[in-house]
Amino acid sequence: MKIFLILLCAALVSGVDQKTIVTRLEPLLVAADADKNGLDARERAGVEAKVKSAYGDAIRASVAKLLDRADADHDGVITEAEWTAFKQKALLSDELLHIKVMLPMRDGTKLATYVSLPETNGAFPVILSRTPYKADFRGGAEESGYVLVMQDQRGRFGSGGENIPFVGCGWNEWQDGVDTTAWIKMQPWCNGKIGTVGASALGITQEFMAAAGTEDIAAQFITVAAVSLYHHAAYHGGALFKAQVEGWIRGNKYDEKAHELYLAHPYYDSYWRAYDATVRFEKMNIPAIHEGGWFDTFAQGSIDGFLGRQTNGGPNARGKQKLVMGPWAHGKHHTNICAEMTFPNGAFPKAYADAAWFDHYLKGLSNGADALPTVAYYTMGDVSDKNAPGNEWRYGSNWPPASVDIRWYLAADKKLATNGSSAEGVDTIIFNPKDPCPTVGGRNLTIPSGPMDQRKADGRGDVICYDSALLASPVEVSGRIRAVINLSTSASNTDVHLRLCDVYPDGKSFLIVDGIRRLSMRESFEAPVPVEPGKTYAVSVDLWSTSIVFNKGHRIRLAVSASSYPRFDVNPGTGKRMHEENNPVIQTNRIVTGAAASYVVLPTVR
Repeated sequence: MKIFLILLCAALVSGVDQKTIVTRLEPLLVAADADKNGLDARERAGVEAKVKSAYGDAIRASVAKLLDRADADHDGVITEAEWTAFKQKALLSDELLHIKVMLPMRDGTKLATYVSLPETNGAFPVILSRTPYKADFRGGAEESGYVLVMQDQRGRFGSGGENIPFVGCGWNEWQDGVDTTAWIKMQPWCNGKIGTVGASALGITQEFMAAAGTEDIAAQFITVAAVSLYHHAAYHGGALFKAQVEGWIRGNKYDEKAHELYLAHPYYDSYWRAYDATVRFEKMNIPAIHEGGWFDTFAQGSIDGFLGRQTNGGPNARGKQKLVMGPWAHGKHHTNICAEMTFPNGAFPKAYADAAWFDHYLKGLSNGADALPTVAYYTMGDVSDKNAPGNEWRYGSNWPPASVDIRWYLAADKKLATNGSSAEGVDTIIFNPKDPCPTVGGRNLTIPSGPMDQRKADGRGDVICYDSALLASPVEVSGRIRAVINLSTSASNTDVHLRLCDVYPDGKSFLIVDGIRRLSMRESFEAPVPVEPGKTYAVSVDLWSTSIVFNKGHRIRLAVSASSYPRFDVNPGTGKRMHEENNPVIQTNRIVTGAAASYVVLPTVR
């Protein structure tokens, strides 16, 4: 509260100590009380008019609330006794350090915006978070020397507008992030330097603010965020992220229209391009740290956001990005424990903390944050062997590290080998969409995540596992993993789902990465292409990125199936989608092996 008193008398008094702020306010009130009978409504209106003229209506409204509280008997006159009592209470309270503003956007919609201020007078750098998870006042403003601002996104909690995810967060008709930073920059408590921070949805809205082309943001710290809602959050390989979309939208009580919209746009169309910052990297002109996890649901989003700005961003973005990738799942990015594995020294590297990043870019401190290695990534390894290679942080100037693409071929004897067999074969998967292969861990948001033992899934009759021989020496894989699978189906459509696993000597099969591709989406994500039953197609599957050393004595496994439910929606095989189909069909899928027909590409560090 004291900061409002400072603002009220700032034009008359300079260098005010916080302990005397309330007392120093009195001359302004005394001057207004011309008849010496207490501050009546007319005299109070004069005070408020001066405040509005100097600092705007938001500050006037806050001062009005302060004076309302001073008028203890609510008779419209603030007497000397009432002011003295209020003054004594105010000196013991920090409530006036908090401002709630219903901030109007360009279309008139008002967003609930919470401002936490340091106790001392002056202008400070500002750190902004825009959230769909209910904003509130934040502690730490005095200790950090920053003004902290948190805002409910459009349609959420205290904010007006339609309750649809990320509406108004970017560069389209409404630009709420841009409007908010423009307002912050004009406030007397802002020194012109603004940073943004937040994870998950709070990270996504940061990407969209940057893509709007704002020049008001000096630095960002983005944790576990998608950059393209379609490719990183809603769909993968043409299949719906079913558990994620349904669980997040409904679990957070968005309008059911949001779920309907996501289902109504299964292809990468104009709707999704409006939420895809990857097409606007040249507009993004802000230094940022991008933090992600190998088992995070937005893992590739963190990497794509970093690479896009680092190489194709504006002049203040290119070469000024950092990437931190650790052995983490969503929401567990500062711990070394991930599902069924504990990674030695896997916690977040403190040198890349947000405090140092903002102190450099917002306070101008020469603390070396900008000179840190461009990329910090954790290379996983055998967690059961303390002498195993990997399980350590590595640093570099770019991502991925130098590697050689090695093809591991699916052989006719269900082996995975680097030399393609000359004999071509066919392996058959019979998939019943009413009994899909279950999701067991992996990169999930609303269901259990992380590296989990896949033996239960691997042993199903509708899964084929292709295993390498026991590794004679460690194999390090760091980079993006892709596969090409030649297959045909008896149905009008099907999916091919791949799981790359690290098989330990005791038989445990830990999921490292996975990916899916809908056969009708084999050529493009913008429109489906009909599937001719019985015809063989070469299907590319993106398994996203990782960094791991497969230890000596382990096996590398590629498990092939037609589903991972409920991570992805099930393909009914009829050309429709599962939520539209009452009569799904059995799908007989034939995988072509040998003769270099089907393979997974592992970027191998030597």
